[in-house]
Amino acid sequence: MSPREIRPGIRRLFRLALRRPHDTIAEVDDEIRLHIALRTQQLVREGRPLDAARAEAESRFGLRDEARRALHDSAQQRETRMDRIERFDALRQDLRYAWRGLRRNPGFAAIAALTLALGIGANTAIFSVVDAVLLRSLPVRRPEQLVQITMGGDGNDEFTNPLWEALRDRQDAFAGMFALADRRFDLAGGGETRPVDGAWVSGGFFDVLEVRPTTGRLLHPADDHRGCAPVAVLAHGFWQRSYGSDPEAVGRTIALNGHPFEIVGVADPSFSGIEVGRSTQLYVPLCSKAIVDGGDGELDERRAWFLRVFGRQRDGLAAETVGTRLAMLAPAVFGAAIPPGSADDQREFLTNELTSSPASAGYSGVRSKYRTALLGLMAVVGVVLLIACANVANLLLARAVSRRREIAIRLAIGARRGRLVRQLVTESALLAMIGAALGLVFARWAGTVLVRLLSSGNDVVWLDLSIDGRVLAFTAAVAVATALLFGVAPAWRATRVDLQSAMKTSDHVAVEGRGRFTTVKTLVVGQIALSLVLLLGAGLLLSTFRTLMTLDPGFQREGVLLTTVDLRTARYTNEQLRVVTRDILDRLRATPGIRLVSASTITPVSGQGWNGEVSVDGYTPTNRRDAMVFFNAVSDGYFATLGTRLLAGRDFDAHDVAGAPEVAVINEAVARKFFRGNPVGRSIGLAGPDAARRLTVIGLVRDAKYGSLREKTREVVYLPMAQDRGDAPWINLELRGPGAATSLIPAVTASIGAVNPTLSLAYTTLSAQVDASLARERLLATLSAFFGVLALLLAVIGLYGTMSYMLAQRRKEIGVRIALGATRSRVMRLVLGEVGRMLAVGVMIGGGAAYLATRWVAPFLFGVSPIDPTTWIVATATLAGAALAAGALPAWRAATADPMVAIRTD
Repeated sequence: MSPREIRPGIRRLFRLALRRPHDTIAEVDDEIRLHIALRTQQLVREGRPLDAARAEAESRFGLRDEARRALHDSAQQRETRMDRIERFDALRQDLRYAWRGLRRNPGFAAIAALTLALGIGANTAIFSVVDAVLLRSLPVRRPEQLVQITMGGDGNDEFTNPLWEALRDRQDAFAGMFALADRRFDLAGGGETRPVDGAWVSGGFFDVLEVRPTTGRLLHPADDHRGCAPVAVLAHGFWQRSYGSDPEAVGRTIALNGHPFEIVGVADPSFSGIEVGRSTQLYVPLCSKAIVDGGDGELDERRAWFLRVFGRQRDGLAAETVGTRLAMLAPAVFGAAIPPGSADDQREFLTNELTSSPASAGYSGVRSKYRTALLGLMAVVGVVLLIACANVANLLLARAVSRRREIAIRLAIGARRGRLVRQLVTESALLAMIGAALGLVFARWAGTVLVRLLSSGNDVVWLDLSIDGRVLAFTAAVAVATALLFGVAPAWRATRVDLQSAMKTSDHVAVEGRGRFTTVKTLVVGQIALSLVLLLGAGLLLSTFRTLMTLDPGFQREGVLLTTVDLRTARYTNEQLRVVTRDILDRLRATPGIRLVSASTITPVSGQGWNGEVSVDGYTPTNRRDAMVFFNAVSDGYFATLGTRLLAGRDFDAHDVAGAPEVAVINEAVARKFFRGNPVGRSIGLAGPDAARRLTVIGLVRDAKYGSLREKTREVVYLPMAQDRGDAPWINLELRGPGAATSLIPAVTASIGAVNPTLSLAYTTLSAQVDASLARERLLATLSAFFGVLALLLAVIGLYGTMSYMLAQRRKEIGVRIALGATRSRVMRLVLGEVGRMLAVGVMIGGGAAYLATRWVAPFLFGVSPIDPTTWIVATATLAGAALAAGALPAWRAATADPMVAIRTD
C-alpha cells in the first residue's frame, strides 16, 4: 500500500477521533486493524512469509498502543469540550424555555419575583450594614497586621497621654504604633457652631497605616512634639466638598475652634479613617491639642483617659510573642504614669496588664452599640425569606397542576425525569435571579434608610454601603439557596405524575390520594408559625419602645432648649469661668421670651457620668461600690427649668457661692439608701482627694433619670455650680420659654454673643436628646414592625392562594355537596374549618418557637415581660383574624358557585 493510499485512511482516523469516544473507540481499533491487515496482504503478495509480513506491517504502521492512546486522548478531550458545549446549550435552552413560560404567565412571574425581591432584598440590605459594621477590613494595606492595645482585665481601650508616651518609647513588639482620639471641631469661630468630625493623631498615624497622600504630604513623627506647629491633613471627601478638589488648598489655613491650622495635604480617597460609623474629615497632630484647648494640661494629665492605641505587628512575630512582650512591658509603662490618688488606688493601678486584640476592622462605637441588634435582624430577615420561599413554592405547586398534561406528554415521548426536574429548577433559578436583581435595588434604598435609623441627633452614622464583591457574592448565594429551597421540592413533585390519568383528565383535576394537599398545607402551616414568631417579637419590641417613650423620667422633656457653650477659645481662668457663667445666666434671665434658665455640668440622658464615693454617719458600706453615688454640678433654677419636683428643703440660691458653707441637694434614692427619715440638715462626706469636704443636705428632689432611660434609679447628689464649678471649659445651659424650644435660639445667640462673640454655641433640645438615646430601640421597633407586617402579608397571600387552589381542585366535590342540599353556610364552615385547623397547628408550632426565642429578645426589652400576655393575645388575634379573612373570600366564592357548572367541570 502506497503512502498516497494510506494518507486518506489516517485522515479518516483523526476524523473519527474527533467524534465522541463511546462512538469512535471501537471504530479506531477497527481502522488500525484494517490498515495492518491491508499492509500485511500487500507484503505477502510481494513474497514475504505471513508472520514476517504481519510484523513488518505493524512496525511500519507505528506503535499501535501509542497511536491508540493518542487518538483516544484526543477523543476524550473532544468529549469534554462537547459535553461543556452541550451542557451550556442545554442551559441556554432551559433558560429560553423558562423565560417564555414566565412571559406567558406575567401575573405569576410578577408576584413570585416581587415576593422573592422583598425577601432577598431585605437580607441583602441587612447584610450590607452588618458587613460594613462588623466584617469589612479597613481600607489600608495589610490590615490583618493591625492590633489594638487595651489595658486591665476588662479590656479598657482608653489611655492617658503619659501612658501612651511611656508605651511608645518602650515597646519592641510592633513595627510601628499610633494613638488617636476623636474630636469634633468648630469651623465657625464664634456663635452657632459649624461642626466637623476630626481626630487628634500621633505623628506615626499615617506611616503605620501606610496611607498615601492625594496631594501635598501627610503627618509624620516630626509634626508631633510639644510646641508643634498647627498643621492639618484633610480627608479626600472634605477636600472635594469644601475646596472643590483644588490642589491649591494645600498651604492655605483652616480655622479650628478659632485657631488657624495650615493644610499640608489630603489623604488618599480610599481612606475613610479607622473608626467605623464615623467619617473623619480632618486630622491634626496630637500635640496641637495644647493649641486648641490651651496649655499642655490634658497632655500631661494622668487622669485624662481619651486616647486609643494601635500597633502594626512585625512580620513573622506571632501573636503569643506580642502578648508576652506586652506583659513584660506593663510594670514599667504603668509605673511611669501613675495617676494621683490614694496609695490603695495606685497599687491597684500598677496591677493592670497590657493586652492586644485584632483590629483589622478598626474600632467602632456603632459596632459595640448595635452588634447584637444587627445580628438579631439578620435572623429576622432570614425568617422573612423562608416565608417568601414558602409562598413561591406554593405558587409553583399550583402552577405544576396546570402543567400536568404537558409534563405527562414529555415523559411519554421519552424525556427523562431528571431532565424535566432540571428544566423546572431552571425556571425557579430564573425567578430567583430576577428577584435578586430587584432585591439589590431594594437593598440600596433600604440600606440608606437603615443608616438613618442608626443615626441619632447630632451623631450622624456614616457607613460605606457600596455594592462590592462581598455583597454581590452574598446576594448570589442567597439567590441560589432560595432557588433550591423553593424550587427542588415542587419540581420533584410535579414530575411524579401518572401518565394515563394525567392525559385523560383536565388541568383542573387534582392528584389523587389522601395526601394530595399535604405539601401545600404544610407550607402554609410553616408560614403561619414563622409569622407568629415575627409578630410576637415585633409586639414586644414595640411595647418596649412605647414604654420608654412614655416613661416619666422625672423631668419634663418638652419645651427645653439645651445649649453647650465652649469657653476654650476665650482662655478663661477658673475664677473667670465662675464669673462668666454667672454673667451668661443673668443676661439670659433678663432676655425677653426666656422664662427659666439654668446651667449644669451634665444634662439629663446624655450618656455622660460623674461618680465618686461618699461617707454618711451611721451608714457602713459593704464595699467601695456600695458607697458610690453620681454627681452633677448645677446652678440655681435647675430643678424648676427641668420640672423636677422639690420634695423637701430648698433649692440652691444666690447665697450658695464659693466661700459659703458647702451644701448639696439629693434625690430620693440617696435618701432611701443612706438616711432614715428626713435627710434635710444631715451631712455627706466626699471620699478621695476631697475627703475633708462635708456637704450639708439642704433639699430633697424627686428621682430623675441620669444617664439613660433604661437605667435603674441612680443615687444622685447635686452640687451648686458656684461652689463646684471645676475646670471644665464648657457649660451646658437649659432654657425654657413659652413656645417651641428652638424659637429661643436667636435670642440666646445674641445674649451670649454680647458676653463674648468668640464663644461657640451648639444647640439641641432635651426631647431630641432623649429621643437620640433610644436610637437602638427605635431601630429594632421600626424594623421588627416592618418585617412582622411583611411576614403577615406574605402569610395571608400564601393562605389565600392555597385556599383558592385547593377549592379549585375540589370544585366538583363542592358542587355535588350543594346539589345534594348542603347550604352555603355549611360549605363556608367546611372551608373555614380547614383554615382553622391549619391556623391552630401553625399557632401551636409558632408559639412554641417564639417561647424558645424569648431568651434572645429579652435583653432588648424594658418594662415588658417576654411572655407578656397582652402582646401574645394581640399578636395571635391579629394573625388569626388575617388568616380567616384570607380564607373567607375563596370560601364565599366556592359556596356561591353554580353547582351545575361545577359538576360539569371535566
